[in-house]
Amino acid sequence: MALPGSLRRQPANRSLVSHCTHHHIVVFLLTFFSYSLLHASRKTFSNVKVSISSQWTPSCLNSTAPELRPYELWNSSHLFPNAEEATLFLGTLDTVFLFSYAVGLFVSGIVGDRLNLRWVLSFGMCSSALVVFFFGTLTEWLHFYNKWFYCCLWVVNGLLQSTGWPCVVAVMGNWFGKAGRGFVFGLWSACASVGNILGAFLASCVLKYGYEYAFLVTASVQFAGGVIVFFGLLTSPKEVGLPELGADQDDSVEEDANRPLMGNDDADDDDRNYSIQATDTDNQPKAIGFFQACCLPGVVLYSLAYACLKLVNYSFFFWLPFYLSNNFGWKEAEADQLSIWYDVGGIIGGTVQGLISDVLQKRAPVLATSLLFAVGSLFGYSRSPNSKPINAVIMAITGFFIGGPSNMISSAISADLGRQDLVKGSSEALATVTGIVDGTGSIGAAVGQYLVSLIQENLGWMWVFYFFILMTSSTVLFISPLIVREIKLLLHEWRLRMLAE
Repeated sequence: MALPGSLRRQPANRSLVSHCTHHHIVVFLLTFFSYSLLHASRKTFSNVKVSISSQWTPSCLNSTAPELRPYELWNSSHLFPNAEEATLFLGTLDTVFLFSYAVGLFVSGIVGDRLNLRWVLSFGMCSSALVVFFFGTLTEWLHFYNKWFYCCLWVVNGLLQSTGWPCVVAVMGNWFGKAGRGFVFGLWSACASVGNILGAFLASCVLKYGYEYAFLVTASVQFAGGVIVFFGLLTSPKEVGLPELGADQDDSVEEDANRPLMGNDDADDDDRNYSIQATDTDNQPKAIGFFQACCLPGVVLYSLAYACLKLVNYSFFFWLPFYLSNNFGWKEAEADQLSIWYDVGGIIGGTVQGLISDVLQKRAPVLATSLLFAVGSLFGYSRSPNSKPINAVIMAITGFFIGGPSNMISSAISADLGRQDLVKGSSEALATVTGIVDGTGSIGAAVGQYLVSLIQENLGWMWVFYFFILMTSSTVLFISPLIVREIKLLLHEWRLRMLAE
């Protein structure tokens, strides 16, 4: 009995290692660490919020600060009359950054599909590093404090940092086919978590000298990384004479290995030659349009789901060190180091869940299962006792079930959506689709950061976690049509296997 394409393609995963060259490894590492450095500079801001809040408020309101005379000299830099207003402004900065980041993602995805990805990525890294230096270091050295100036810089930083994710996902999509994509992208998407860990480590090491040095160190490392990317990154296999993904190959197994996961399993082989791209004689397909990308199957549903999930994930990213210090009274440096466990859980979760989705050849059921467990872990973490070991364990579990699905949607699933049958052979859809998914997610995250600060100030941290549970449940709701469809396909494939035996 002839088996459907999805069953015939499963052995193709074994070819992943055999077709990996040293160029693949270099691309993997360069894209991994380039985005890690971008995230490290973002993490610096969340790790020094307590220090910034103390600097921006009168010292007499900070119980840990010594009383210094003359009062007018030592308190000339305060922007806010109390720590509560300073905290609310820090939340506003997070919101401003994420809104500009979201807008930038929609634009950067389109730009990345039309310009050299290496140029766009390198420019974003270097220019963003300069803005971070101005924001956190230069203003402190010059004793220049201005709320509107901070907001303007953070808007520009969001726009510049948005060049990173669409570019690195597009480059990875150019180099790595469907074979093992869940595992490869699950492992690779740990770049954000590694960046968080790196940012927390660098900040905690130099924080005793002043928060401005935390910004200085991460900005310097990020600028150096942008220079390395400019001279060392290969954006596609054709730059070194290797065949591109989707090219005609004699080996049918390899052709199946590069076929997108999001394709229609029931389609005939003849139907798979269909493309919304016009056939170019010079083999240079045009970049897909923005509205065409929005109309691709699954793009809108995953974008809305990611808006809810990224809200939760980025709330942990922006507020976890502050929550640990504020709620338990732990020192800021200790809270920074402890928050690393959330990212450790996300790294393991993204890799394990990506591998499982490769085996099943389905993503949505794996996401749904993880998110259901995430609801329970959020409820448990909200009641974590004042114990660092217990808090770290529950935090890692929470990161496993929230960070893992977040990494999958933003990387492997975005690559699947950008390489499905309707755009087969057109890598120019990858950055645009990634920008749409991540941009919509960032809009949700932007709104969420302001809501978190408001809920925390008026209702307390427990209601913040209830809000997280609601958003996690909404994520499952948005992808429920895909979950039902893929579960039906799994059951259908299981019945065919039973009949074939």
